[in-house]
Amino acid sequence: MSPESSFTGLDAAEAARRLEQDGPNLLTADRTRPLRAIVAAALREPMFLLLAAAAALYTALGDRAEGVLLGAAGLATIGLVVAQEARSEAALKALRRMADPVVRVIREGRTLAVPARELVRGDLVLIAEGQRIPADGVLIGPEVLQIDESALTGESAPVVRTGAGATQSGISQQVFAGTLAVAGQGVVRITATGSGTALGRIGASLAAIDRDRTPLQRSTGRVVVWIGGMALIFAAVVAAAYGLLRDLWIEGALAGITIAIALIPEEFPVVLSVFLSLGAWRLAQHRVLVRRAAAIEALGGATVLCVDKTGTLTENRMGVAAVWSPDDEGAPDDDPGPSLRAVLEAAILASSPRPTDPMDMALTALRGPVCPGRPEQVWPLAPQRLAVVQTWRTAGKRRTAAKGSPEAVFALCRLDPDQAAAARSALDRLASSGLRVLAVAEASHDEAVAAPEALDFVFRGLVGFLDPVASDVPAALELARSAGIDVAMVTGDYPATALKIAGDAGIDVSGGLMTGAEIAALDEGALAERLRTVRVFARVQPVQKLALVRAFKANGEVTAMTGDGVNDAPALEAADIGVAMGGRGTDVAREAADLVLLDDRFGSILGAVRLGRRIFTNLRRALIYITAIHVPIAGLALLPILLGAPPFLFPVHVVLLELVIDPVCALVFEAEPSEPDAMRRRPRPPGARLFGIGELAAGLGQGLMILAAVLWLYLWLLPQAGEAGARGAAYVALAVGNLALAMANAASAGVGLFSPHRRLFWSIAAGLTAVLLAGLYLPSVADLFRFSAPHPMHLALAIGCGLLAGGWSGAVRLVRRQLLRDTP
Repeated sequence: MSPESSFTGLDAAEAARRLEQDGPNLLTADRTRPLRAIVAAALREPMFLLLAAAAALYTALGDRAEGVLLGAAGLATIGLVVAQEARSEAALKALRRMADPVVRVIREGRTLAVPARELVRGDLVLIAEGQRIPADGVLIGPEVLQIDESALTGESAPVVRTGAGATQSGISQQVFAGTLAVAGQGVVRITATGSGTALGRIGASLAAIDRDRTPLQRSTGRVVVWIGGMALIFAAVVAAAYGLLRDLWIEGALAGITIAIALIPEEFPVVLSVFLSLGAWRLAQHRVLVRRAAAIEALGGATVLCVDKTGTLTENRMGVAAVWSPDDEGAPDDDPGPSLRAVLEAAILASSPRPTDPMDMALTALRGPVCPGRPEQVWPLAPQRLAVVQTWRTAGKRRTAAKGSPEAVFALCRLDPDQAAAARSALDRLASSGLRVLAVAEASHDEAVAAPEALDFVFRGLVGFLDPVASDVPAALELARSAGIDVAMVTGDYPATALKIAGDAGIDVSGGLMTGAEIAALDEGALAERLRTVRVFARVQPVQKLALVRAFKANGEVTAMTGDGVNDAPALEAADIGVAMGGRGTDVAREAADLVLLDDRFGSILGAVRLGRRIFTNLRRALIYITAIHVPIAGLALLPILLGAPPFLFPVHVVLLELVIDPVCALVFEAEPSEPDAMRRRPRPPGARLFGIGELAAGLGQGLMILAAVLWLYLWLLPQAGEAGARGAAYVALAVGNLALAMANAASAGVGLFSPHRRLFWSIAAGLTAVLLAGLYLPSVADLFRFSAPHPMHLALAIGCGLLAGGWSGAVRLVRRQLLRDTP
């Protein structure tokens, strides 16, 4: 009989009917921006407004063809922005759906995991410590819950709630959506969902995915505003100079608009938004949910991973492997004698009849329930008593069983020195074989007590649970070492168990082990010094996890910390990258974390690190490319005018290049695969910026090469080919240089020039080539672009100049890689 047999719950048909009637259990509407909002925002972009101004000016001058062309180009620009933003919004919407909490519900007598949004009135929900109450309801069992109602009332002190028929009189059964179970467990019958809850009626909201702009987005936004403002001022000066010096005010206005379009780096925020949104989506495909986009920036630079043992390094498949009593020892399936049966019976009495804890599940699966019904009194695990204690009424007597850390149970039993020595010897032996060991005790009494410490407990024995190291962990740890990442195991287990599991997994145990008590006894400086060698930590409490994070960071490490408990939130907040367990983690841990592992696997963390390095590298390359390509565009819009030559670029020319830059950056760079040696390199230095002086210099250097080559070609061809012929050939050189530069910056090692990863690039190149051919050889299009067909030799020279000026940096990178590969 299942532990939920005393509860039936709703059947599937009734649950579906109520869901249809009441709607989903959602407190807030979907925060995804609708398409009309994306379009409205795009229409306010400076680039579109400048194009609209240029189109209006050409139309007013009677050049309707160019006005229509610029108008169409403006719409195409808006279309690209809208497509990219819509793709980002779709990725965010998918992430929010993945972030929806899942709850355990009893329906038709079976325990099911369902999304919280599908809860309905009358559902029976199993609530465990650290879980957000998903809807309003009443407790119906005798268990005691401590509830933090600060989200609703503002009061920080937890309140006590218990179910009907409990011995504690005068305590409310009511629980509310959005409040937090900080201790205990119980069964809640749902009475209201969604907007019908108390929290829904006052319009509060709970965030699932953080949409705040990252530090990088904010700093980039400031740079774009500053550069954009300077560009507009510069454009106004150029327009005024054109009018004052040449008395050509209309041409000056067009020149000013051209320079403004060329200088405003509107791609920066779009590219950042697309990379971060799609990066989060890619991580989700690898079972890693991003709750804060800033974590993507930090992920590839992680130098230390602090991970839990259970379920992260191990399989989280607890099984009872050994039972010990002062009189006997054996395996649970070896027909245990009376003393071992007494140990198992007491352990099951101290387990929840509706278990959520893996060890409780292992015990109840082994023997089944000992007493029918539900416990009369429950004392949940507490910091001052690391044991669960439950009282049952049987045949007029009360039986109270305790199960928990050996130290806590030894204290409850008040063992004499000889008993304690024998128990500790058995404990050390079981723990050193890699078992997780709990101690068990029992007491019989007539009257109810206020606290278990008032009882005379009899020590029954020890139960050892086996949770083997996951098969993929040793290889994952070897990958972490090759990537220059240290892995530290932080666990609440007994020290001998921790050392055995760490050694089996492949964690460095040469530095020994530190216990939580030793961590607490050291100041931050002394602890930081010890952490230079120690990588195994046992009997660690949440407050000591926080101390470890601070000490690792004091050593200059970029620290990722995993956690799953209620009290892990401070450590997850303090870490550079807080990682919560999605399967077994509490709602509190998930809310505090930057990332959530949906499958709780250690390998998923390293997969996220690999993707983080890929995203960082590709985003840096995209930003260098954007910087580089704006140099020749801006220079070629301005320098011919200053040199007294005919203008080289007009708005239509700049717009055509912008229509190439946006998709190349947002799509080609974002889709570029990881470098083959991405996980064979040490993490980037903690202080390394995504886009700093070095990247700015690289972009300027690459851009100046294209500017010099194209400007030289234009000025050299002017007397030979005329203005239209020189412009046509030089513009081909600029377009080819643009594409060559994109390929040089984006290309990853080991990816062929015509591999499937390059299809998008070649599609963009083919589209640009078709436009250029039309502009050079179709008279009506050539008139719009102010081109004429160049001599074949001039065209070949233009293509060569573009390839050389744009592709030289890629050739240098290729030679450098080859030299590094050949270096012993």
